[in-house]
Amino acid sequence: MFRLSKRSHDRLFGVNPRLVAVVNSAIGITKVDFGVVEGLRTMATQEAYVKAGKSQTMNSKHLTGDAVDLMAFVNGAVSWELNLYDEIAEAMRIGALEHDLPLRWGAAWNIPDIRRWDGNMESAMSYYIDERRRQNRRPFIDAPHFEIG
Repeated sequence: MFRLSKRSHDRLFGVNPRLVAVVNSAIGITKVDFGVVEGLRTMATQEAYVKAGKSQTMNSKHLTGDAVDLMAFVNGAVSWELNLYDEIAEAMRIGALEHDLPLRWGAAWNIPDIRRWDGNMESAMSYYIDERRRQNRRPFIDAPHFEIG
């Protein structure tokens, strides 16, 4: 069983309390350790992220405290291996079910509420990628991102 660090708790300051509750539930059931990278974001930070291509919108839910970015840890080291984020997303889905909070995942943008997805989170991401390809559009995979749906 994992727990959030003080730094992760600090980064949840200003985040919607219901989303914080989901994150706290998820860390207790996840198979993959994770920490909070970012919660509430300033407009200046959002502008910089859009300019750098790290975000695609100025209407980010980070600006209202309705989104979090999480990072996976393996043996104490940060990992961006995509399969780890499927596991984190599954824990977040279960936490969202527990707290009755609609939740969208940044690796499955076309699913407005992952609580309602009939399958695992890997299949949710594949569904998003396939849909974008059918539209001749590049998928924007932001697997660390979770927002209130």
